[in-house]
Amino acid sequence: MKLKYPFLAMLTVGSFVGFAQNEADLSHFPEGKSPQEIGKRIASHFVESPHPRQNRIIYPEVCAWYGALTFAHLSQDKTLSNQLEQRFEKLINQEASLIPIPNHVDFNVFGAIPLQLFLETKKDSYLKMGLAIADTQWVAPWGEKITSESQTYFQKGYTWQTRLWIDDMYMITAVQAQAFRATGEAKYINRAAKEMVMYLDSLQRPNGLFFHAPDVPYFWSRGNGWMAAGMAELLRDLPKNNPDYPRIMKGYKTMMASLLKYQAEDGMWRQLVDDPNSWNETSGTGMFTFAMITGVKNGWLNKKTYGKAARKAWLSLISYIDDKNDIREVCEGTNKKNDHQYYLDRKRIIGDMHGQAPVLWCASALLR
Repeated sequence: MKLKYPFLAMLTVGSFVGFAQNEADLSHFPEGKSPQEIGKRIASHFVESPHPRQNRIIYPEVCAWYGALTFAHLSQDKTLSNQLEQRFEKLINQEASLIPIPNHVDFNVFGAIPLQLFLETKKDSYLKMGLAIADTQWVAPWGEKITSESQTYFQKGYTWQTRLWIDDMYMITAVQAQAFRATGEAKYINRAAKEMVMYLDSLQRPNGLFFHAPDVPYFWSRGNGWMAAGMAELLRDLPKNNPDYPRIMKGYKTMMASLLKYQAEDGMWRQLVDDPNSWNETSGTGMFTFAMITGVKNGWLNKKTYGKAARKAWLSLISYIDDKNDIREVCEGTNKKNDHQYYLDRKRIIGDMHGQAPVLWCASALLR
C-alpha cells in the first residue's frame, strides 16, 4: 500500500519519544546557552575581576572561585585553569594578608580552593593548606574564647563552629567533602554527614524547606539554596553504606519535591520561596538548579520530572546575565529578621559573587 505521506515512514516511535523528552534534556542547549559557553563567560569574568573585599577573602568569592575551578577542569580549559591557579598563587604570596583566619564557617570554606587545586595539580602545598583549614573545624581552639554552646557541640562530636544557621550547611560540607575527595579519608565525609543530619533534624520543616532561623518563619530563597546545594555537594561522594546517607537523602528529596511545587512558571524561584508576590531571585534559583541537575545526573531524581524543571530553570536563570557577564536580581547580603516585608525590600544587586557562583556550579554540574 502506498503511503499518502511517505515521510511519516521515517518517523519511529522512538522519534516521538525523543521529541517528548527534549524538554528534560540536560545535554543539549541552544547556541549561546550551553554550559560551556555560559561557564566560560562567567569564569573569565571572575578571573578579570578584583577581589570584592580589600581586607580579606570571604565565602561568596570562595564559592565563585571553586565554581570557576571546577568548570575549567570539567571543560578541559587549561588556559582558564592556569589563570585561576595564578590568581591563587598571587594570593598566597603578594596578597597573603587577604587569606582569612579559619575561625568561622564563612572563613573556613576557603579551604575548598586549595583542595580543588590539589585535585587538579597534585601539588602537596595545596593539600597541606587545605587540610589544615578543614581540620581546624574539628579541633577545639583552646587558645581562643569560644561560647559554652560551641563547647557543647564540640563535645558531642560536631564542629565548634556550629551555630544552626542554614548557610552553614554549604560552608562546612564543601570544605569537608573536598578534604575527603583529596585524601579518601572517611573522617572528613563522616564529619560533614553527622553535621548535616543534626541541621536537618533541627531546622527542616515538614514541607522540606527551611526557615531562615528557628525564630524567623520565612523561607528565604538563598538560605534554602545553601541547604540544597550543601546536600547535593555532600551526597555526590557520601558512600551509600554511610549510616547517615538515608536521612540526608530523605531530607534532600523532600526539599526537591517542595521546590518543584514552588517553581514559577518561567522557571525561577522567588525571594521568598512560597510567596508568589515576591520577586524572582537569581542566587537561590541558581543553587536550587545546581541541586536538581546534580540529582538528575546521579539518578536520585526522576529525569523526566526534575530534568524538565532544571532545564527550564537554567534557561531562565542565564537570561538574567547582562552584556558585562554580571547576573542581575541577586539579593544583597541578608541577616535574619522576623519581618516579612524586610525580605521583600532587600536590595537587588548586579554581579555579586553570591549570584555569580551558582551559575558556575550549574555549568559544572551540567558537564559533570
